[in-house]
Amino acid sequence: MILDYEYFKKTLNEKLFEDSYSDLIKKIAEYPERYIGLFRPTKPKTKLIQNITQSHEIRFGDALEFIFERYFEASGFKLHDKRFYSYDNKDLSIDQLFSKGDTLYMIEQKVRDDHDSTKKAGQFDNFETKYYALTRRYSGVNIIPIMWFIDDSLTKNKRYYIGRMESMASDYGCSPKLYYGESMFNRYGGISDFDSDIWDETIEYLEKWKQTLPDMPEINFDSNAETVFEEIKDLSPVIYRKLLQNEDVIQQIFPIIFPDNKVLNMLCDYFMSKREHVYHSLARYVTMCV
Repeated sequence: MILDYEYFKKTLNEKLFEDSYSDLIKKIAEYPERYIGLFRPTKPKTKLIQNITQSHEIRFGDALEFIFERYFEASGFKLHDKRFYSYDNKDLSIDQLFSKGDTLYMIEQKVRDDHDSTKKAGQFDNFETKYYALTRRYSGVNIIPIMWFIDDSLTKNKRYYIGRMESMASDYGCSPKLYYGESMFNRYGGISDFDSDIWDETIEYLEKWKQTLPDMPEINFDSNAETVFEEIKDLSPVIYRKLLQNEDVIQQIFPIIFPDNKVLNMLCDYFMSKREHVYHSLARYVTMCV
């Protein structure tokens, strides 16, 4: 065991679900037409669920980035600052940047290889830009640029990436690597300094963690009223004014996310306890909704 399972589970849950209620509230306030627009082929409840699941997909990639960083750190690698400015003063961020001995590893880590033709080109251009910036920052250091897709069931653009890497290797005199899933940890063809147990443990933990997930994301905020209230109560009054002054949101969205008015009643009391006049106005708006 490299990482403790409870730590693994806690990390994923925090990265995926933390602030998810407040994020959804802000999106509804800023872009209500996404959920209630006439030219939408879905009803508001369906769109809310879609929004949450899409958010979880994006957050899942970020969570895995953090998890694998912990794995590499536990395996004896030295972590380096992943954010830096390039030679032309662009703010760059690398998914993984660490070293062992005289070798610096740069990994662009994605969950799956499913980009269309335009995005795949832009993704590799970005990969090459970061590598070149690193060569300027770490002059004389052996840098291995790696593109790694975690889900090896999709290899949509593999041939394209191999072609670009061959060209990159020739022009820069480097050894870029393309890996899918477990292949990065394979003793033959993978990175020899990586612990092969990392992949097996990750798969075991992910399978175990997925058993704890609900079949559908929870969009009834009142079912977890205390937690939701604590998360959303201090959102900007601007956000609440947009929500509470939009009759369509109140009629079509509120019955879905606040069906029992528990969170709304808690917000009303909280707004009344504030000194600022705007919060008292918000409390009156909430009262009209419940």
